[in-house]
Amino acid sequence: MTATEPQAIVRRLQEHTTVGGAPLSELEWLAAHGALQVFRAGEHVIRQGEATAAELFVLLTGHVVLYANRGRGRRKIAEWHAGEVTGILPYSRASIAIGDAVPEADTEVWAVDREHFAELTRECPELTAILVHVMVDRARHFTTADLRDEKLIALGKLAAGLAHELNNPASAMVRSAKSLRELLDEGKAAARALGALQLSESQLAAMDAVRAACLAAPARTWSPLERADREDELAAWIEGHGADASLAAPLADTTVSIDVLQRLEGVVSATALEVAVRWMASECAIRSLTDEIERGADRVFELVSAVKGFTQMDRSTVAQPVDVGKGLGDTIIVLRSRAVSKSISLSATIEPGLPAVQGVGAELNQIWANLIDNALDAVATGGRVEIAARREGRRVVVEVTDDGPGIPAEIRPQIFDPFFSTKDVGKGVGLGLDIVRRSLERHDGEIDVESRPGRTVFRVRLPAEGMRSTGRWSRATQRIQIAE
Repeated sequence: MTATEPQAIVRRLQEHTTVGGAPLSELEWLAAHGALQVFRAGEHVIRQGEATAAELFVLLTGHVVLYANRGRGRRKIAEWHAGEVTGILPYSRASIAIGDAVPEADTEVWAVDREHFAELTRECPELTAILVHVMVDRARHFTTADLRDEKLIALGKLAAGLAHELNNPASAMVRSAKSLRELLDEGKAAARALGALQLSESQLAAMDAVRAACLAAPARTWSPLERADREDELAAWIEGHGADASLAAPLADTTVSIDVLQRLEGVVSATALEVAVRWMASECAIRSLTDEIERGADRVFELVSAVKGFTQMDRSTVAQPVDVGKGLGDTIIVLRSRAVSKSISLSATIEPGLPAVQGVGAELNQIWANLIDNALDAVATGGRVEIAARREGRRVVVEVTDDGPGIPAEIRPQIFDPFFSTKDVGKGVGLGLDIVRRSLERHDGEIDVESRPGRTVFRVRLPAEGMRSTGRWSRATQRIQIAE
């Protein structure tokens, strides 16, 4: 008797970990409607993007691995060993393979074509129940993996944006600190030279007044052309008064004006003017650099505070009053670098006195992040994204509006479906709006969409604090309004 004769196959199926618990009559049916297939190690059973396998595979020996490439390289997302079941399963709606199925070792499978599935579900109820449980577990595994991918992609975008945002003030602080060390040495030398002039008390008091006027002037950033003009003007004045024209370069970055220099001219003698100007330049430059370091530190603190507020890392995960305006502000700060990279105008209008909503802050911020991120993806370079929050009766309404090309009418009913995406491979797995939908279910919220070329609005409505429905949270509604 060979290993492929019905009795031998039935015995092997009885020893199978997954299907072996089915009644003998059902295993005999399975043996009568299948065929033994052998796959060599490294041979592709199915390739990503092709029509999915048309057969149920009961693995008798061997090991099969499913690899997928979702834009970040090929990686393993599932595997099956002898004693498990894979391929197409009864009631499965899969039509396209999500990855490459490759045997890691020579593998034997008992294959049943899907054309027999109708009879299988009718004649083998217990075996069908086993296979349905396998399908549910497999779907849960894939969904968990896809959710992880979606979160990792979102986290990658967030990390890249924050790295860019933090790099600018951090680099400015390092640059200013290095320059400050040199200027402090120059300031000491200028102060010693100034002391050697043995100026009178009235002269020193007058110089302190000039310096105070210089330091009190509001700081500003000069354009390259404005700075060049300032340096030329200052150099002409300094050189005209017998001092070193090179002092104009450090002065050009400060608030020192010709009027200030003329006041200085009336205080000290011509021979002491160069020393006074050098001292003035170092004092103003040192103050300018310390201000720049302070602004950089403030910006880093703002970003860290925004990330802390965005993630709600110090809050519990139970529902509590949430400030929607604060959450939107933190989210915008976190995503601002993405807007800057595409020269997008990103603005927000928050109605004063907006009531709190009851919910989990981190989840609500994830809703705003997904909607704003999608809007930033949708608009072209130089586009516009506007966020607005207001009160409507007993609800808080948040709108995210973009001037992108709009959502085509034929796909609008699908945009909230899991795994539906119009983004390029590697930029998402189609779960962003599904996450929004499911999160709103837990917050008793609603979302609707209006879209036409040049204007797409995602509108979220949440009950204000104290306005929640009693009992279980209701399912969020999705109203797709197709604009003419």
